[in-house]
Amino acid sequence: MKFLTDEKLLIVGAAGMIGSNMAQTAMMLGLSSNICLYDIYEHGLRGVVAEMNHCAFPDVNLSWTADAATAFKDAKYIVSSGGAPRKAGMTREDLLKGNCEIAEEFGKNVAAYCPDVKHIVVIFNPADLTGLVVLLHSGLKPEQVTTLAALDSTRLQTALAEEFGVPQYKVTGAHTYGGHGEAMAVFASNVKIDGKPLSEMNLSPEHFEAIKEETIQGGSKIIEYRGRSSFQSPSYNSVKMIEASMGGEPFTWPAGTYVKRGKYAHVMMAMPTVIDATGVHYKLPTGTPEEIAALDASYKHLCEMRDEIISLGIIPPIAEWHKLNPNL
Repeated sequence: MKFLTDEKLLIVGAAGMIGSNMAQTAMMLGLSSNICLYDIYEHGLRGVVAEMNHCAFPDVNLSWTADAATAFKDAKYIVSSGGAPRKAGMTREDLLKGNCEIAEEFGKNVAAYCPDVKHIVVIFNPADLTGLVVLLHSGLKPEQVTTLAALDSTRLQTALAEEFGVPQYKVTGAHTYGGHGEAMAVFASNVKIDGKPLSEMNLSPEHFEAIKEETIQGGSKIIEYRGRSSFQSPSYNSVKMIEASMGGEPFTWPAGTYVKRGKYAHVMMAMPTVIDATGVHYKLPTGTPEEIAALDASYKHLCEMRDEIISLGIIPPIAEWHKLNPNL
């Protein structure tokens, strides 16, 4: 079997549904011949490893461990879903304190055991904040750490495809930016339906508001339908992100990225991005005044949550970030 790399790919939180799906997807896509599965829940991890072995993927050196030092040692690519999942009635923001403490430990493990890691994808919510915490404590460059944000855009694309009765791939430009949460900014001005601008599709403002709400509540709907938080879509998209960082097909859906300067500085947020073998690269979104205002509001919400974890001592004040991570 041909692989993109033989460098170590570490999947954190591998005993969970997202983690186990990531492991299987990574092997199906031939990302690396060297994959390590890590979870502190050793009993569940043993079950995942047995399932993966029963798949009998050829030529894969699959290792596993419940020990952080062993797991992180010499890892070159990491995808982490290793936080608490969202349950019915919870928002992503409800997970703030506990998962940011997990992210702090994660970042410190990177700094201690694999400072030469090439790219990290952080999934567990609230991803904008957990990703920021990982970046700060790992000491990595901003282009080396991304967070999963694409699901908001793919949910918008799904809703529009269903509305107009077209295959999903015929809906283009359906993107959300800002926070991966209730305050996300939904951009529609660049959307096309089978090549035709959305503005020419006679969609009433009231109906589009309903589609926006469906997009924002997409994760909650999955919990309502399935009795658990989504796992297949985050698994697939996050593996495609790390695949791009390995030199595979560039990932062009919006990703969460650190914004170092300018209007939206000192947060991680979804932007127009491309992930490739050199890391993540972003540009500022373009849209209507209303869309930019929504993005400004989303940024304000992210700053409020960032300031909350500063007050909790999980990360230092912004003025001291450079001491913790010289790349910032």
